[in-house]
Amino acid sequence: MYLQGKLIYLRYFREGDEYDLSDFHIRNRDYFTQFSASREERYFTVSYQRQLIIMFTEDKLEDSRYCLGIFLNQTHQLIGVISLSDVARGPLQNAYLGYCLDQIHAGKGYTSEAVRLLTDYAFQTLKLHRIEAGIMPANIASIRVLEKNRFEKEGLCKRNIKINGKWEDHFLYARINEND
Repeated sequence: MYLQGKLIYLRYFREGDEYDLSDFHIRNRDYFTQFSASREERYFTVSYQRQLIIMFTEDKLEDSRYCLGIFLNQTHQLIGVISLSDVARGPLQNAYLGYCLDQIHAGKGYTSEAVRLLTDYAFQTLKLHRIEAGIMPANIASIRVLEKNRFEKEGLCKRNIKINGKWEDHFLYARINEND
């Protein structure tokens, strides 16, 4: 499955992507530490990324998480990761949005387009009612991505996630499926 945009496309990870995924995380390791939870050393290995891809496939089949790569249209280079996790069905019909983009591609509109593509897929195909995202207040670029995609700030989750040994506040953003 491909979700095609003007600049990028999204697709599920598959066997063989573990090399590019490992390289992506190694290349952006220091950059991601400012907004992401700490990772063990093994996380950056090809073998660990291979295990993650297998897990992503199983999670998709179980309707619990959808993790896709963000690829450039022209070169097919992996430049990011986007996911819907903790999918809840029943009366909730919601999921949590997460994403990260290669630092050398930041500020070019790729993340905004990826969020739009995945949000449309979540509402139209997965039939979700609500998508939530947590963003550190200092992450202005990520806040802009969500606001461009009509996510609304709902509040502040105090000391929500431990990042670099410190509990960090996060703004809670959400978008409701307008057709639901």
